[in-house]
Amino acid sequence: MDAAPVRSTNELAVDRTDLAARRTLMAADRSLMAWVRTSLSMLSFGFTIFKLLETFEQAGVHLTHPHSPRRVGLFLTALGTMSMIMGTIEYWRTVVGLREYQRFSIWRPVFIIALIMAVTGSFTFVSIVIRLL
Repeated sequence: MDAAPVRSTNELAVDRTDLAARRTLMAADRSLMAWVRTSLSMLSFGFTIFKLLETFEQAGVHLTHPHSPRRVGLFLTALGTMSMIMGTIEYWRTVVGLREYQRFSIWRPVFIIALIMAVTGSFTFVSIVIRLL
């Protein structure tokens, strides 16, 4: 029987640090995916409220508070966009901090999706504001 090679405590510590960094990176990925889901829900719900009430208005339905639903739609769209931006910044800061221990590319798929969502949310918010003016 061959005996397993004896590894020094430094080698074991490096392996454990690498594994811990990978687990932390995966946790950061999952957190950013949760931010994406939450912001997508807020963005889509806000945009849906805005479009639904715009359709009612075009059909001639009189609302008791005509600006309240639009404000709610605008608020949810802004909140979804801001949460996506904040989640993306937090993810970026986490990955940059992890790069002290192990090299990771910041351009991971979840980060790219988050950037696309942030830009799309910003355009959606701006388009609603322009339509209201």
